[in-house]
This record gives sequence, structure tokens and C-alpha cells, in this order.
Amino acid sequence: MTSRASADLLTLARETAVTAGNLAKLRRSEGVEVAASKSAPEDIVTHADQETEALIRRLLTDARPDDGFYGEESEATPGTSGLTWVVDPIDGTVNFLYGIPSYAVSIAVVEGDPDPTTWTTLAGAVYNPAADELFTASADGGSFLGDRRLRANTGVPLSLALAGTGFGYNAARRQRQAQVVTALVGQVRDIRRIGSAALDLCAVAAGRLDLYYERGLNPWDHAAGALVAREAGARVGAFGGGRESADLLIAAAPDLYDTLEPILEDLFAQFMNEDGH
Repeated sequence: MTSRASADLLTLARETAVTAGNLAKLRRSEGVEVAASKSAPEDIVTHADQETEALIRRLLTDARPDDGFYGEESEATPGTSGLTWVVDPIDGTVNFLYGIPSYAVSIAVVEGDPDPTTWTTLAGAVYNPAADELFTASADGGSFLGDRRLRANTGVPLSLALAGTGFGYNAARRQRQAQVVTALVGQVRDIRRIGSAALDLCAVAAGRLDLYYERGLNPWDHAAGALVAREAGARVGAFGGGRESADLLIAAAPDLYDTLEPILEDLFAQFMNEDGH
């Protein structure tokens, strides 16, 4: 793909994320209503999620009708171009519901099947409308917060690392994940649970977190954020050199990743079953 084509994809991702984010922010100011629950009563979707994704789908389809679409709140649609847009209209929906200003529109365009273990992410944008912060990245083009180029923190020992993580909606899984956190918290500077995987990954890119890990993520949760972290110099993956997936995502500078990986592998073996419970 030419650099011009890649730049056009990034521009479309950026502009669409900002437009959709402004709609989400407006709906937040008007009051939020839960439309439905999904995997658990705690796993909600709001009317704003649905409306925002519909807007994103319309804007992307109008601009690139041959591309596929893979969003959290609507049916996946294959395309004929070999490219697919992977979209989370509001990542951090519970934060959005409660008025906590840590939620984001996440939009990425990938080449290949919409599977994070095999796809190649070409461009991505993560926009937090509450903070008016736009994170962007393109393959081999670097990561940015607005116009500022991002670099992940390096040379941080695990004992001084600020870590981020998240929890699943299933209560039993959260209890197991809490056991991992309890065992890890004494080995790091501290742990944050922000509530948006996309923003956590961008925080690693921006040096606001030194590392982030989570199990049970969906592809739309991390498609754009993982590219932002990678292009800022972070290593993003799973155990044994694997690619990030629902099984696990780790993001950190390569040296810190190498220190963290065996510790997490041991803790997961102690406290979590193969299915994440």
C-alpha cells in the first residue's frame, strides 16, 4: 500500500473518530440510558453506543464502500478490498454511563481477516472526547497525541513500574483476576484500573503507564490502541512471543515486557484456568 493510501486511511480514521466522539459527548451531556445487557448484567450497551456506531459505519461506508466493518454493537460485514474497519464506538461504556471522563472512540483499519492474531493494522485513532485527546498511529509512521510524537517509557525496573489492567464482567473471573493483582501489586510501583483498554494502551504509548496487561479483550477493544502502543516503541503481545488476543494482551517497553512476562505466566498458572476463570 502506498504512503498516500496509508495517509488517507489515517485521515479517515482520525476524522471519523472525532466526529463520533463529539456525538458521544453530546449524548453524555443529555443523559445516558442503558439499552441492553450483553454477556452479563454488568456488561451494558447504551443507546449512545448504538447511535455512535451507526454514525461511524455510515461515514466509513460512504468513504470506502468496498471495505469490511467489524464493530462491537452491530453485525460484522465483510468487504471485497481486503481491508476491515474494527470499531469500538465507546470503549469504557461503564465510565461513560457514570460520567467518568475516561472513555473513547476506537477506530482501526486492518489488512487481512479480522483476527488480531493474523491481521496487519494499517492505521488507528483513539479519541477521548471528554479530555479532547486524539491518539493516532499508522504502520511505520509513529504514534501521536495531537501533533506530539509519543514514546513509551524505557529503562523502568518492574519495582518502579506503574501498571494498568482491567477486569472481566463475569464475577468469578473478576475474583480470579483480583488474585493476580494482589500477587503483583507488591512487585510494582502501583496498579491502575482505568476502565478503557484503548486508553490504557495509549497511556503506555504516552508514558502515563509503564505497562498494561489484560485477559478477555475483544478485537475492537485493542485494535487501534495496540498500534498506538507499538508505534511508540512498546512491545505488544502475549506469552511465548504470541500475538495479542482474548487470551492475553501485554504492552510494555521490550525490556520491561521481558521481565513481566514470566511473572504473569506464573501468576496466571496459579490463579486462572485456561478459559480465564
